[in-house]
Amino acid sequence: MTKEEILKSEILKKNKSVRAFCMKLGIPYSTLATALDRGIDGMAYGTVMKMCDELMLSPIDFAELNKRSTAKNATIYQHQLQKKILKLNKKGIEKIIEIVDDLTQIPRYTE
Repeated sequence: MTKEEILKSEILKKNKSVRAFCMKLGIPYSTLATALDRGIDGMAYGTVMKMCDELMLSPIDFAELNKRSTAKNATIYQHQLQKKILKLNKKGIEKIIEIVDDLTQIPRYTE
């Protein structure tokens, strides 16, 4: 399957239609329809990341992301976390660091 076929298949598995998916994410339908027809390689990075985040797909090969991070998918999880951290103030960031420090001490979160 091509990337476009995988993307369309995943969109339709989790949404009523491609148009409904576009409306949910605020992406112009014409942008996605053109990309599915002509290839997604020319699509804006931010748009691809937004779609992949929503569908839990790797933007590298459009494979489903595992629940556990792999070396290949680690950058996707880092990107998602970074987007959320950038919304926090200094106190929030310090709290996140504290929580992550705690979690790294618990085996069930580090295995």
